[in-house]
Parts: sequence; structure tokens; C-alpha cells
Amino acid sequence: MTQTGEMLAKIWQALGGQAAHLAHLRETGQGSLTSAFALSDFAAASTGAAGLALAELVAAQGGPFPEVSIDRRLASMWFAKSIRPLGWALPPQWDAIAGNYEARDGWIRLHTNAPHHRAAALRVLGVENDRALVSQAVARWDCAGLEEAVVAAGGCAARMMGLAEWRAHEQGASVGAEALVARRASGTHTGTAFGRAGRPLEGLRVLDLTRVLAGPVATRFLAGFGANVLRIDPPYWNEPAVLPEVTIGKRRARLDLHASADRAIFEGLLGQADVLVHGYRADALAHRGYDEATRLRLAPGLIDVALDAYGWTGPWQARRGFDTIVQMSTGLAAREMDVSRSRKPVALAVQALDYGTGYLIAAAVLRGLTERLATGQTRQARLSLARTAAFVAEHPMLEASEPLASETAEDLASDTEVTHWGPARRLKAPVAIVGCEMKWDLPAGELGDSAASFD
Repeated sequence: MTQTGEMLAKIWQALGGQAAHLAHLRETGQGSLTSAFALSDFAAASTGAAGLALAELVAAQGGPFPEVSIDRRLASMWFAKSIRPLGWALPPQWDAIAGNYEARDGWIRLHTNAPHHRAAALRVLGVENDRALVSQAVARWDCAGLEEAVVAAGGCAARMMGLAEWRAHEQGASVGAEALVARRASGTHTGTAFGRAGRPLEGLRVLDLTRVLAGPVATRFLAGFGANVLRIDPPYWNEPAVLPEVTIGKRRARLDLHASADRAIFEGLLGQADVLVHGYRADALAHRGYDEATRLRLAPGLIDVALDAYGWTGPWQARRGFDTIVQMSTGLAAREMDVSRSRKPVALAVQALDYGTGYLIAAAVLRGLTERLATGQTRQARLSLARTAAFVAEHPMLEASEPLASETAEDLASDTEVTHWGPARRLKAPVAIVGCEMKWDLPAGELGDSAASFD
């Protein structure tokens, strides 16, 4: 069995899928991302799991079980960026302060793309918004002390730990004991009818409460096969660097869940939804009055899939985090640093935790829908970036592999997208499912440019 096949089998088992269905998927393409870990195998396996789950749903809807193929090279490329602007440029990925800094006893990463996270870090450090001043201030701190101070102030930071150190850490041990995809039954409901030939998710209503980046990747995949995805953001939130990448195919509205009128709209939408995907910290929705019991009361047949950064148990379960932050905590950045013989932390070649978790979320939604069609039983699923990191860490690159070939014009889809920012091309789909085409009915655009409605 190839390493992709091994990883896919483990993922499919975590999703509760039948092992016999794995025979319907084949891997094509060649080449690997440069890494200490089997990132291209993971890209192919996680994307393939989502494709296989969609094929299983097609069969559950009454059709034959379609064959699935996953192109490992394209899957690896989709783990970076899929969109190629024509005559315009994507915004910078990072703000001027975000990045790795050397403290007195090691390295720490500050994640400051969000204005309130940046303000928290600067407040703790007592400096202005200037990278040189931040670097000087960080050098006067111990890593653990600064990490805790920034987190306590409402910011986002992570000191670099090694793989063994993280596994021995209380949070690392707790996350390591969690399931890669924690699934459980939540009720019974027949659900609404959805899907047609070639568009198996048409008519499926997905309420998307996720932000950069795993959740939006998941709902982009669902929208690509016809799902009616409505993304909801608070009034203050923006993530300009990734909007062209992940908002395609979705409606995008803003609601303030502190305002009674907006809460009423949200509750109405939740009652109409077949699927809820949310990426808030473990306790955040409960603090807004929407704990698990309340969500299921408002929407009894809901497929409820959630993700967070650091897992659903342990002392850090409510801690803020993003892909690169979790890489620092979980030892991935330290291992890449060691293998590359660098003096500084080295991030994975792609944001594999975000993208891989995104495809696992999509697969969890689809498996939940298949089970609901078959039994009337609804499912919940819980995933985290830290648990995905543990899965990646378990799969080092086994042997030298040829690198991915450079991108060519043949890798791009023939159609030109008309986005909010201008025309663009997108990579060809990384997964092919016989009888189903990945395409999007709505263009990529700004947050809040739609009404808070599925219609």
C-alpha cells in the first residue's frame, strides 16, 4: 500500500466509512512537496476522502457508486492557492508584525493579521506598530511568559516546541488521545430532499460560521458540488488575503449575534439549515447562547460539524490558534527547522493543517448526510488543527521523492472567473468524480455583500 493509501485508509476509518469503498478511488499524478512530512500524500488522502464521501452519497441517493480519482500534484497545489489573478494582485498574506521572533530562550510566533490580535500583542510588549521595536521587545521575554501574556490579553501567540515536548505537554497528550474525527449520533430526522444528477448537493442548505482557513475550504468544496452555502460573519471581521480563494460559490452576509434583531435572523437561518459548520473556539457559541442543546432544539435534523485550533479537551481547548501557530506548538516547525538545518523555525511548505482539516470537515459533512439518508440518524463531528497536526507528525516522508513539477498553463481550468476584484483563472479540480463536475455558481467576493438569506 502506498503512503497515500495508508493515510486514506486511516482517515476513512476515522470517518466511519466502509473499507470496501476505498476500492473506488485511485491516485494519479506524481511528485511531492518538499518537507520532513508526507504532505503530498496527505493532500491526496484528505482531498480523496472528501471525494470518496461525495461518491458514497451519490450512491446513497440511488445512483451507481461513481469512481473517484485524485491527482496528487493538483491536490498539493490546491493546498497552497488555487486562484491566479489576471491583471490584479492578491493582498499580502501577512501583516507587517506577524511572524517568528527570537526570545531569550527560544522562538515564538505572533499571529497579528486581525487588528484586535495585533493590538493585544503590542499592548503586552508595550511598543508601537513597528517590527523592529517588536523584535527588540520580544528579545527581553522568555517564550512561555510572553505566550501566556499575549493569550491572556486576547491575542494569538505560540512558542516553538519540539515533537516530543508537545507530546509530553498536557495539551499535546490530551489532543493525542482525541479521535481524528470525533463523531457521534445527535438525533433522528429524515432531512429535506436535495441533489440531482451531476449536482448531488443542489438544494442542500449549509450555514457557514467559519473563518480562515479550514472551514471555508470545506464549504468551498461543498459549494462546488451544488450546496447552497451561506457564510455569516460578524460586522467587524475581514480576511482580505484569502477571500478570493475561498468565497467562491457562497453567499456572504454579516450578523451581530449581540443584537436581538440579528439573533432572530440567525435563529431562523439555523432552523432552515441542513448543515452547520462552525469554527469558533470550543466555548464561543455557548457564550452567545447557542450551545449544542440549543442548536439542536432550533434545528433538530442538523448535521453539526465543528473545528477549533487546539482540540476539544485539555487546558488549551478554548485557546485561539491558526495553522502556523499550531505548527509552532505541535513540533512541526521545529522538525522542519532541524531537517532543513535552519537557525530559525521553518513552516510547512503549505498550510497543510488548514487545507487537510478543511477536506476532512467536508468529508464528515458528506458522511453525515449519507448516514442520515440511510437511517434518519443525524451526526455531529468535531475536528481540530492540533489533532490534524498529530496525524501529519505520524507520517514522515519515508524516502526522497521527485519534487512537484512547475505549474503550466495546462494546470488551469479553461474558464475565466469574474471575481469582485477582477478576472482570474483557477487550477483544475484536484478530484474527479464520474458524473459530477466541481463548479461554482456564484463568484468570489467581499464579506457582507449578500443578504442574510438562503434565497
